[in-house]
Amino acid sequence: MGFFLGYIVGFAVAFGLIVGFAKYQNIRSKKRIDLAAAIAALARITMQDSRKLLPDKFYPSWIVFSQRQKLSYLILQLNWLNEHLDKIWPYVDQAASQVIRDSVEPILEQYRPAILASLKFSTLTLGTVAPQFTGVAILDSEPNEIVMEMDMQWDGNPDIVLEIKTRVGVALPIQVKNIGFTGVFRLIFKPLADEFPCFGAVCFSLREKRNLDFTLKVIGGDLSSIPGISDAIEGTIRDAIEDSITWPVRKIIPILPGDYSYLEVKSVGMLEVKLIEAKELTNKDIIGKSDPFAKLCIRPLPDRTKNSKTIDNQTSPIWNEHFEFEVEDTSTQHLTIKIYDDEGVQAAELIGCALVPLRNLEPGKVKDVWLKLVKDLDIQRDTKNRGQVHLELLYCPFSTENVWNPFDPDFRLTSLEKALKHLTEDGADSSGKEAAAKKKDIIVRGVLSVTVVSAEGLPATDLMGKSDPFVVLTMKKSEHKNKTRVLNDTLNPVWNQTFDFVVEDGLHELLMVDVYDHDTFGKDKMGRCILTLTRAILDGEVTDDFSLDGTESGKVRLNIKWTSRSILRE
Repeated sequence: MGFFLGYIVGFAVAFGLIVGFAKYQNIRSKKRIDLAAAIAALARITMQDSRKLLPDKFYPSWIVFSQRQKLSYLILQLNWLNEHLDKIWPYVDQAASQVIRDSVEPILEQYRPAILASLKFSTLTLGTVAPQFTGVAILDSEPNEIVMEMDMQWDGNPDIVLEIKTRVGVALPIQVKNIGFTGVFRLIFKPLADEFPCFGAVCFSLREKRNLDFTLKVIGGDLSSIPGISDAIEGTIRDAIEDSITWPVRKIIPILPGDYSYLEVKSVGMLEVKLIEAKELTNKDIIGKSDPFAKLCIRPLPDRTKNSKTIDNQTSPIWNEHFEFEVEDTSTQHLTIKIYDDEGVQAAELIGCALVPLRNLEPGKVKDVWLKLVKDLDIQRDTKNRGQVHLELLYCPFSTENVWNPFDPDFRLTSLEKALKHLTEDGADSSGKEAAAKKKDIIVRGVLSVTVVSAEGLPATDLMGKSDPFVVLTMKKSEHKNKTRVLNDTLNPVWNQTFDFVVEDGLHELLMVDVYDHDTFGKDKMGRCILTLTRAILDGEVTDDFSLDGTESGKVRLNIKWTSRSILRE
């Protein structure tokens, strides 16, 4: 009887527990659904809605509302985040300082200028002032990731001392002081996972560097006593920051076990750059003229920076040089060009610099640009005339088969020719260095037909307000020339004359178009334009109006047609 009674009681208790647990689960499930609905509704809150819920006087003074702040509830958490960051900063400082020392020292060594023998930290702490986050945004992204950008401001008081040794044996302890930084950091949580913490890895990168100021001071000495050392160290620090953590470069921190190498930065295309010429460069020499050369890069890595040849005693040099650069992200990267005056044994002096955002380039289309040089790329506003530089740009993405790159060995080869070429290369007994031809070895031969159609708006050179214009066409490398007839008393001549040039190296040739005024005692130059043949080689035929340099007005209309003879490799 007791056994039976115990059985009934046990069954009743078990049944009660089951019912209670089921009810609890229903309540918990309802709470989850309600919470999810609340979060979804909260995520849709606009800036205007948040202002209704919380008046302006309750917002922190450092919050500036803009389009970037899409999620109001995240903005309201910034104050909480900054308060807690202040509390834990001493611990963050200790850990971050060691990470910086271990990761940045090799980068500084890589960027170390030739004037220095070594460059490393002797002291490194980030000080007592924590950075402040002043904005946050959740960006549209792929389904398997979350992308967040956070605005950060830091007016720090770090204790950073660099131990520097020069090539002449001088040791200098240099202190980095008064650091001021504002920028935007990007965080990518990817891939999303079912297990806690719900993502496999975190990628972080400096998305935008808005401002970076610091001062250098020699402990117990004067940094200016060694010419060029201050600029060299400052440039090294800025270049190291620019390339080590600036987007598209990103640092990957694995959270869950797995292979995350696919998150690393990868090349997506090639940028072909022709440095054609410059004009009206600032003369940096007291005697004679500047000796200009150019440095070009997308990322300021030493092995990715290209240097042109130096043109002696010239403020309007013609380089006609070709360079290529790997591209990782067209939406954010840009081509930087800096023109220097070669000072021989002394450090080169900057004449001016310019940049071209890659997002402005259309894949497969040649872009011809004149860039105004400025003193500082971060400021960009410069009232002084430092000159202009002439570039031709062609971006060729790897993923698009219909985009032709004339500097590629396989340019315009048929499918059969490509197959035979690869079979020949695969069967060759070589290390592979013969399989891919260098860009400078690609020879494109053909006939260039140039029709000088007309000109308009030419400057008046005669006393009667007219001119007697004619045009001289010159191929720079071969020095072949042709001249149009002279048309009297006109500022808008029409020639419609065609000239043929046999071209042995079309990709590295220049067409120089000079317009002159005929005079009884000689000729007066009215203007010039210099053209590459790339557009004609790619498109087959080009008709366009080209502005003349050396005059305030005037254009010449040309029809340029390319007939290919052969595409060979030396």
